[in-house]
Amino acid sequence: MRTIIEPFRIKMVEPIRMTTKEERQAIIEAAGYNPFLVKAEDVLIDLLTDSGTSAMSQEQWAGLMRGDESYAGSRSFIRFESVTKSLTGLRHVIPTHQGRAAERILFSLVGGKGRIIPSNTHFDTTRANIEFEGARAVDVIAPDGTDPEVLAPFKGNMDLVALEALIRDVGPENVPVCMLTVTNNATGGQPVSMANIRDTKALLRQFDIPLFLDACRFAENAWFIKMREDGYAEKTLEEIAKEMFSHVDGCTMSAKKDALANIGGFLAVNDDELAQRVRALLILTEGFPTYGGLAGRDLEAIAQGLIEILDEDYMRYRVRSVEFLGERLLSLGVPIFQPTGGHAVYVDAGRFLPHIPESRFPGQALVSALYVEGGIRAVEVGSVMFGHNAKAELVRLAIPRRVLTQSHVEYVVEVFESIVRNKDNIPGMRFVHEAKVLRHFTSTFEPV
Repeated sequence: MRTIIEPFRIKMVEPIRMTTKEERQAIIEAAGYNPFLVKAEDVLIDLLTDSGTSAMSQEQWAGLMRGDESYAGSRSFIRFESVTKSLTGLRHVIPTHQGRAAERILFSLVGGKGRIIPSNTHFDTTRANIEFEGARAVDVIAPDGTDPEVLAPFKGNMDLVALEALIRDVGPENVPVCMLTVTNNATGGQPVSMANIRDTKALLRQFDIPLFLDACRFAENAWFIKMREDGYAEKTLEEIAKEMFSHVDGCTMSAKKDALANIGGFLAVNDDELAQRVRALLILTEGFPTYGGLAGRDLEAIAQGLIEILDEDYMRYRVRSVEFLGERLLSLGVPIFQPTGGHAVYVDAGRFLPHIPESRFPGQALVSALYVEGGIRAVEVGSVMFGHNAKAELVRLAIPRRVLTQSHVEYVVEVFESIVRNKDNIPGMRFVHEAKVLRHFTSTFEPV
């Protein structure tokens, strides 16, 4: 059949409070034109993030009831550890309350003044945690990775020539780890090929530098490898994912993405001494190492989600639903980052609103217009979020997992139809209050 249906049925629904355009205009003004500061109950279609917004399955809800809340060594931790070790093949898996907690612990141990942490592209919290410790986060993405119009299969790849040049320039002793984000969230959710993961590890091995995955969307990356890379069409997603992890020395993971959970994450490493230091630091901030700031029921949900995410029927539906939205926007003349990734459509706000200069934040202008016109909450991924490190002026429409129906997506398209007709009247934005760290979360704006 040509139609790819949702491989699940709906058992429970949550009501959406409908609002008028006039109400939404007042709401966004009161929120300083920052969708992060809008109450969730005032949002019709929430595309702000795919992090922690998934709908859990019946087996995950059953796992919540089975959760063992023992302080140390719970049954739920034993199951969590078994599933994560089987998937990653890494010796030590330490739970944390979310991915940025894993980043905070890792970079507080390996970072510091004078250290350089390269990546294909660091996302916001990763960069912030690196820079908070005094180290420098450097993006080393392949040349075609930042061009929204290039149709290449693996635009998230690391630029190996530039990576080697960077290491030799700063000295390998100043590069404690190298990160590789799969998929590459900051540049359109683009995947990384298995060959690039393997070759990145081979290069780093020459300098004795460990490779870490930012693995929060590992399953979506595995799907693109299966679909696009020679030699993987007949392999299962589990086999591909395990091969990805076999090339790395550790990973950070936000379980709020490809583990289909509402909270949680983990830090996994092979280095015994580093694992010991991680556990010691984790006790100060997260809790005992067998719960890591999570309830036992959360560990159960994560373990089950890591199994379910590798279902190929689900992943086929997931990626196709994102692709469908991208196709519809292109048909309206809305420029997007191509090809579409696995978790979001990225609108190129800079090209869509050419009358708004970068200094007046076209992405922030578009997310405000989306909210006023249709109650859609999205996020700017450009100069507001990344400052001078921005690769383009993008707006991310992140699709929550197992949450929206086809009519929700059709509604998003209709809102864009209306915006297209009036886009020349959308004003730019300027800061009213500019937060010092991760400014997109709490800054406020006003139209220019």
